[in-house]
This record gives sequence, C-alpha cells and structure tokens, in this order.
Amino acid sequence: MPVNRERVMEALGRCYDPEIPVNIVELGLIYDVDLHSDDTVHIKMTLTSQGCPSAAAIPEQVKEQVGTVAEVRGVNVEVVWDPPWDPSRITSEGRQKLGIEI
Repeated sequence: MPVNRERVMEALGRCYDPEIPVNIVELGLIYDVDLHSDDTVHIKMTLTSQGCPSAAAIPEQVKEQVGTVAEVRGVNVEVVWDPPWDPSRITSEGRQKLGIEI
C-alpha cells in the first residue's frame, strides 16, 4: 500500500516549534511534501528565522513523526530559506489560535 498523504500531514500536525503554540503546518513552515514510489517522503520546509533556537530540533521532530506513519520507509527533511517565511503563511486556524486578526 503506498504512503498516504493525509496520514503524513497528520504526523506533521503533531510537530511544534517549542516557542509557538501552533503546529508547523498551521504556522506555514511546510513548503512541499513529496511522496515517492519507494515509500520514502521528502519534506521541504523552512523555519521562522535562520537564527531559530530549535533549528536542529524541529526537522528532527518532523523526521521522527513522519517516520511513525506505517507505510513510510524513509524520511528526508530539507530546510530551505527561499522563499523566506513570513507571518502571512500562517493558516487561518493558526491565526485564530495565536489571536491574530484575520
């Protein structure tokens, strides 16, 4: 059975920046999720800033959480800085949780 995108996204929704009470999907840090035929997953993501104190921990958390999805045989996490993250990437759900005007 091929990797299920919905389950990968659910796993990503369990990943948090420890300083922000919104998951990384709602925060807009996930740029791309590519499911490969060999059941590996390539995730392109960013962080809120290059100086993020959790720069090593968050991608590792992503790798661990996505790795728990039954069909996944490997996870590659690529942190990119282009395009740079900005608050406009936060989803409406994330904005509500953070108390930001929509």
